[in-house]
Amino acid sequence: MYKEIVIEHFMNPRNVGVIENPDGYAQVESSVCGDMMEIYLRIEGDRIADIKFRTFGCAAAIASSSLASEWIKGKTIAEAAQITDEQIAEELGLPEPKLHCSVLAISALHAALEDYFKRHPEARPSIADAAAQGNDA
Repeated sequence: MYKEIVIEHFMNPRNVGVIENPDGYAQVESSVCGDMMEIYLRIEGDRIADIKFRTFGCAAAIASSSLASEWIKGKTIAEAAQITDEQIAEELGLPEPKLHCSVLAISALHAALEDYFKRHPEARPSIADAAAQGNDA
């Protein structure tokens, strides 16, 4: 049985769609069940100004993608990169057999950020920056 928040995000997913010429893009597939997610990022400065996704999968996969997109939009790249699949799963109250759905959303985010860094290597945080941010958390 899913919590109400899962049903709400499944029935009314946020940020669904495509961004033409995105700054970061990724398509990932779950090796567990075959669900697939595409994620598109628009980045302005160091902030994720917009995010769109398309998820082809079950209610938990769509809800995970929708919730993650809400949490990511407007955050800095560093803040978004720190969101974990465990946080998504906990917020949604996903049962054990559906935990891989939250992994799909965060894996897509990380892959889209990696795509962005390949296109804009100057934007990649240095190891020192990453270490400093880890100490501030």
